[in-house]
Amino acid sequence: MPNIITITDFSAPELAVYSSLTEAQLHHYYEPEEGIFIAESPKVIERALDAGYVPISLLLERKHIEGQAKEIIARCPDIPVYTAEFDVLTKLTGFQLTRGVLCAMRRKKLPDIAEVCKEARRIAILENVMNPTNVGAIFRSAAALGMDLVLLTPACSDPLYRRSIRVSMGTVFQIPWTFFDEKICPWPTEGMKLLKNMGFKTAAMALRDDAVKINDPALMAEEKLAIVLGTEGDGLAPATIADCDYTVCIPMSHQVDSLNVAAASAVAFWQLGKQ
Repeated sequence: MPNIITITDFSAPELAVYSSLTEAQLHHYYEPEEGIFIAESPKVIERALDAGYVPISLLLERKHIEGQAKEIIARCPDIPVYTAEFDVLTKLTGFQLTRGVLCAMRRKKLPDIAEVCKEARRIAILENVMNPTNVGAIFRSAAALGMDLVLLTPACSDPLYRRSIRVSMGTVFQIPWTFFDEKICPWPTEGMKLLKNMGFKTAAMALRDDAVKINDPALMAEEKLAIVLGTEGDGLAPATIADCDYTVCIPMSHQVDSLNVAAASAVAFWQLGKQ
Protein backbone atom coordinates (compact mmCIF):
# COMPACT_ATOMS: atom_id res chain seq x y z
CA MET A 1 0.00 0.00 0.00
CA PRO A 2 1.30 3.50 -0.80
CA ASN A 3 2.26 5.69 2.13
CA ILE A 4 -0.02 8.68 1.44
CA ILE A 5 0.55 11.63 3.79
CA THR A 6 -1.74 14.66 3.67
CA ILE A 7 0.24 17.85 4.25
CA THR A 8 -0.90 19.85 7.25
CA ASP A 9 2.36 21.24 8.66
CA PHE A 10 4.46 23.31 6.27
CA SER A 11 7.32 23.41 8.77
CA ALA A 12 7.90 19.66 8.69
CA PRO A 13 11.65 19.13 8.00
CA GLU A 14 11.00 16.41 5.43
CA LEU A 15 9.30 18.99 3.20
CA ALA A 16 12.28 21.37 3.17
CA VAL A 17 13.73 19.65 0.09
CA TYR A 18 10.75 20.94 -1.87
CA SER A 19 10.05 24.26 -0.20
CA SER A 20 13.19 25.97 1.08
CA LEU A 21 16.50 24.30 0.25
CA THR A 22 18.57 25.75 -2.58
CA GLU A 23 20.03 23.66 -5.40
CA ALA A 24 23.45 23.85 -3.74
CA GLN A 25 22.03 22.71 -0.39
CA LEU A 26 20.28 19.78 -2.06
CA HIS A 27 23.52 18.85 -3.84
CA HIS A 28 25.39 18.64 -0.51
CA TYR A 29 22.50 17.23 1.53
CA TYR A 30 24.21 13.93 2.43
CA GLU A 31 27.79 15.18 2.27
CA PRO A 32 30.30 13.56 2.01
CA GLU A 33 27.95 11.14 0.17
CA GLU A 34 26.07 12.15 -2.98
CA GLY A 35 23.19 14.58 -2.51
CA ILE A 36 19.63 15.07 -3.71
CA PHE A 37 17.92 16.48 -6.79
CA ILE A 38 14.29 17.18 -7.65
CA ALA A 39 12.71 15.56 -10.72
CA GLU A 40 9.57 17.22 -12.03
CA SER A 41 6.70 15.74 -14.09
CA PRO A 42 5.70 12.08 -14.49
CA LYS A 43 7.66 11.51 -17.71
CA VAL A 44 10.88 12.90 -16.25
CA ILE A 45 10.48 10.95 -13.01
CA GLU A 46 9.90 7.74 -14.97
CA ARG A 47 13.10 8.32 -16.95
CA ALA A 48 15.04 8.85 -13.73
CA LEU A 49 13.62 5.65 -12.25
CA ASP A 50 14.45 3.76 -15.45
CA ALA A 51 18.04 4.99 -15.10
CA GLY A 52 18.29 3.59 -11.59
CA TYR A 53 18.00 6.74 -9.51
CA VAL A 54 16.58 6.06 -6.03
CA PRO A 55 13.45 8.01 -4.99
CA ILE A 56 13.17 9.50 -1.50
CA SER A 57 9.67 10.98 -1.54
CA LEU A 58 6.95 12.32 -3.81
CA LEU A 59 5.02 15.58 -3.63
CA LEU A 60 1.86 15.87 -5.71
CA GLU A 61 -1.67 17.14 -6.04
CA ARG A 62 -4.25 14.85 -4.52
CA LYS A 63 -5.97 14.33 -7.87
CA HIS A 64 -2.82 12.76 -9.30
CA ILE A 65 -2.80 9.85 -6.82
CA GLU A 66 -5.14 7.99 -9.15
CA GLY A 67 -4.16 10.04 -12.20
CA GLN A 68 -0.78 11.07 -13.62
CA ALA A 69 1.21 9.70 -10.68
CA LYS A 70 -0.55 6.35 -10.33
CA GLU A 71 2.13 4.29 -12.10
CA ILE A 72 4.98 6.15 -10.40
CA ILE A 73 3.47 5.52 -6.96
CA ALA A 74 3.15 1.84 -7.86
CA ARG A 75 6.86 1.75 -8.75
CA CYS A 76 7.82 3.43 -5.45
CA PRO A 77 5.65 1.69 -2.85
CA ASP A 78 7.97 2.25 0.12
CA ILE A 79 8.45 6.01 0.02
CA PRO A 80 6.23 8.74 1.52
CA VAL A 81 3.82 10.44 -0.87
CA TYR A 82 3.06 13.96 0.36
CA THR A 83 -0.14 15.39 -1.02
CA ALA A 84 -2.61 18.26 -0.73
CA GLU A 85 -4.90 20.29 -2.93
CA PHE A 86 -3.42 22.56 -5.62
CA ASP A 87 -3.69 25.86 -3.73
CA VAL A 88 -2.04 24.38 -0.63
CA LEU A 89 0.90 23.02 -2.61
CA THR A 90 1.34 26.34 -4.39
CA LYS A 91 1.79 28.05 -1.01
CA LEU A 92 4.30 25.41 0.07
CA THR A 93 6.53 25.33 -2.99
CA GLY A 94 6.24 28.97 -3.99
CA PHE A 95 5.27 28.18 -7.58
CA GLN A 96 2.44 26.48 -9.38
CA LEU A 97 2.86 22.75 -9.84
CA THR A 98 1.94 22.89 -13.49
CA ARG A 99 3.26 19.37 -14.02
CA GLY A 100 1.58 18.03 -10.92
CA VAL A 101 4.31 15.79 -9.50
CA LEU A 102 7.72 16.31 -7.89
CA CYS A 103 10.11 13.59 -6.73
CA ALA A 104 13.14 13.99 -4.47
CA MET A 105 15.82 11.52 -5.57
CA ARG A 106 19.32 10.55 -4.55
CA ARG A 107 22.22 11.39 -6.83
CA LYS A 108 24.59 8.73 -8.10
CA LYS A 109 28.35 8.81 -7.86
CA LEU A 110 29.68 10.27 -11.10
CA PRO A 111 31.56 7.85 -13.36
CA ASP A 112 35.24 8.13 -14.26
CA ILE A 113 35.87 9.85 -17.61
CA ALA A 114 38.04 7.06 -19.01
CA GLU A 115 35.41 4.50 -18.05
CA VAL A 116 32.46 6.35 -19.55
CA CYS A 117 34.35 7.07 -22.80
CA LYS A 118 35.33 3.45 -23.52
CA GLU A 119 32.71 2.68 -26.16
CA ALA A 120 32.00 6.24 -27.29
CA ARG A 121 32.56 7.61 -30.80
CA ARG A 122 30.91 11.02 -30.52
CA ILE A 123 31.29 13.17 -27.40
CA ALA A 124 29.99 16.61 -26.48
CA ILE A 125 32.19 18.69 -24.17
CA LEU A 126 30.75 21.75 -22.43
CA GLU A 127 33.26 24.34 -21.27
CA ASN A 128 31.87 26.70 -18.60
CA VAL A 129 28.29 26.66 -19.89
CA MET A 130 26.65 28.25 -16.85
CA ASN A 131 23.03 28.69 -17.87
CA PRO A 132 20.98 25.68 -16.70
CA THR A 133 18.47 26.20 -19.51
CA ASN A 134 21.25 25.91 -22.09
CA VAL A 135 22.69 22.84 -20.37
CA GLY A 136 19.29 21.14 -20.42
CA ALA A 137 18.71 22.03 -24.07
CA ILE A 138 22.16 20.75 -25.06
CA PHE A 139 21.49 17.44 -23.32
CA ARG A 140 18.21 17.04 -25.17
CA SER A 141 19.94 17.67 -28.50
CA ALA A 142 22.85 15.38 -27.57
CA ALA A 143 20.51 12.52 -26.76
CA ALA A 144 18.39 13.02 -29.87
CA LEU A 145 21.16 13.69 -32.40
CA GLY A 146 23.79 11.03 -32.05
CA MET A 147 26.06 11.96 -29.13
CA ASP A 148 27.20 9.07 -26.95
CA LEU A 149 27.89 11.14 -23.83
CA VAL A 150 28.47 14.62 -22.42
CA LEU A 151 31.50 15.83 -20.45
CA LEU A 152 31.37 19.08 -18.47
CA THR A 153 34.01 21.36 -16.98
CA PRO A 154 33.62 22.25 -13.27
CA ALA A 155 32.21 25.75 -13.96
CA CYS A 156 29.25 24.35 -15.91
CA SER A 157 25.78 24.39 -14.43
CA ASP A 158 24.84 21.03 -12.93
CA PRO A 159 22.72 18.85 -15.26
CA LEU A 160 20.68 17.73 -12.23
CA TYR A 161 19.52 21.21 -11.30
CA ARG A 162 15.75 21.31 -11.59
CA ARG A 163 15.62 23.68 -14.57
CA SER A 164 18.22 21.66 -16.51
CA ILE A 165 16.33 18.44 -15.90
CA ARG A 166 13.04 20.03 -16.94
CA VAL A 167 14.39 21.62 -20.13
CA SER A 168 16.15 18.38 -21.07
CA MET A 169 12.85 16.48 -20.73
CA GLY A 170 14.70 13.95 -18.59
CA THR A 171 17.35 13.13 -21.20
CA VAL A 172 19.98 13.89 -18.54
CA PHE A 173 18.99 10.42 -17.28
CA GLN A 174 19.28 8.78 -20.68
CA ILE A 175 22.71 9.88 -21.91
CA PRO A 176 25.90 9.26 -19.84
CA TRP A 177 27.70 12.31 -18.46
CA THR A 178 30.30 13.36 -15.94
CA PHE A 179 32.47 16.30 -14.91
CA PHE A 180 36.18 16.80 -15.39
CA ASP A 181 37.77 16.66 -11.93
CA GLU A 182 39.91 19.72 -11.18
CA LYS A 183 42.41 17.64 -9.19
CA ILE A 184 42.51 14.35 -11.11
CA CYS A 185 41.91 15.48 -14.69
CA PRO A 186 41.84 19.29 -15.03
CA TRP A 187 40.50 20.81 -18.24
CA PRO A 188 41.90 21.53 -20.76
CA THR A 189 45.45 20.33 -20.03
CA GLU A 190 45.01 16.80 -18.71
CA GLY A 191 41.50 16.39 -20.09
CA MET A 192 42.65 17.03 -23.63
CA LYS A 193 45.59 14.61 -23.21
CA LEU A 194 43.26 11.90 -21.94
CA LEU A 195 40.90 12.28 -24.89
CA LYS A 196 43.76 12.15 -27.39
CA ASN A 197 45.24 9.08 -25.70
CA MET A 198 41.84 7.40 -26.19
CA GLY A 199 41.96 8.20 -29.90
CA PHE A 200 39.62 11.20 -30.03
CA LYS A 201 40.09 14.13 -32.33
CA THR A 202 38.79 17.38 -30.84
CA ALA A 203 36.71 20.01 -32.66
CA ALA A 204 36.36 23.48 -31.14
CA MET A 205 33.18 25.30 -32.15
CA ALA A 206 34.51 28.85 -32.57
CA LEU A 207 34.49 31.87 -34.87
CA ARG A 208 37.98 31.98 -36.35
CA ASP A 209 39.39 32.85 -39.75
CA ASP A 210 41.04 29.42 -39.97
CA ALA A 211 37.88 27.50 -39.03
CA VAL A 212 36.63 24.75 -41.31
CA LYS A 213 32.95 24.44 -42.17
CA ILE A 214 30.93 21.99 -40.14
CA ASN A 215 30.41 19.72 -43.17
CA ASP A 216 34.15 19.45 -43.88
CA PRO A 217 34.71 15.89 -45.24
CA ALA A 218 37.83 15.24 -43.16
CA LEU A 219 36.06 16.32 -39.99
CA MET A 220 33.01 14.18 -40.67
CA ALA A 221 35.17 11.17 -41.47
CA GLU A 222 36.86 11.09 -38.04
CA GLU A 223 36.20 7.81 -36.30
CA LYS A 224 36.15 9.32 -32.81
CA LEU A 225 35.29 12.98 -32.35
CA ALA A 226 34.81 15.27 -29.34
CA ILE A 227 32.80 18.44 -30.08
CA VAL A 228 33.78 21.26 -27.71
CA LEU A 229 31.27 24.04 -26.98
CA GLY A 230 32.01 27.18 -24.97
CA THR A 231 30.28 29.43 -22.52
CA GLU A 232 27.55 31.88 -23.45
CA GLY A 233 28.97 35.12 -24.80
CA ASP A 234 32.72 34.56 -24.57
CA GLY A 235 32.82 31.14 -26.21
CA LEU A 236 35.80 28.82 -25.78
CA ALA A 237 39.02 29.84 -24.05
CA PRO A 238 41.89 30.57 -26.48
CA ALA A 239 43.99 27.81 -24.88
CA THR A 240 41.23 25.28 -25.53
CA ILE A 241 40.93 26.30 -29.18
CA ALA A 242 44.70 26.08 -29.61
CA ASP A 243 44.78 22.54 -28.21
CA CYS A 244 41.97 21.23 -30.45
CA ASP A 245 42.63 19.40 -33.72
CA TYR A 246 39.96 21.39 -35.58
CA THR A 247 38.34 24.77 -35.25
CA VAL A 248 34.83 24.53 -36.68
CA CYS A 249 32.20 27.09 -37.63
CA ILE A 250 28.58 26.94 -38.77
CA PRO A 251 28.07 28.99 -41.98
CA MET A 252 25.76 31.96 -41.35
CA SER A 253 23.65 34.26 -43.49
CA HIS A 254 22.01 37.69 -43.11
CA GLN A 255 25.11 38.98 -41.31
CA VAL A 256 24.37 36.89 -38.21
CA ASP A 257 27.71 36.06 -36.61
CA SER A 258 26.74 33.23 -34.26
CA LEU A 259 24.03 31.15 -32.62
CA ASN A 260 23.16 30.61 -28.98
CA VAL A 261 25.25 27.72 -27.64
CA ALA A 262 22.21 25.45 -27.33
CA ALA A 263 21.14 26.13 -30.92
CA ALA A 264 24.70 25.70 -32.17
CA SER A 265 24.97 22.38 -30.36
CA ALA A 266 21.90 21.04 -32.15
CA VAL A 267 23.32 21.96 -35.56
CA ALA A 268 26.72 20.47 -34.69
CA PHE A 269 25.30 17.26 -33.28
CA TRP A 270 23.01 16.74 -36.27
CA GLN A 271 25.87 17.17 -38.73
CA LEU A 272 28.73 15.53 -36.86
CA GLY A 273 26.75 12.85 -35.07
CA LYS A 274 25.98 11.14 -38.36
CA GLN A 275 27.40 7.64 -38.54
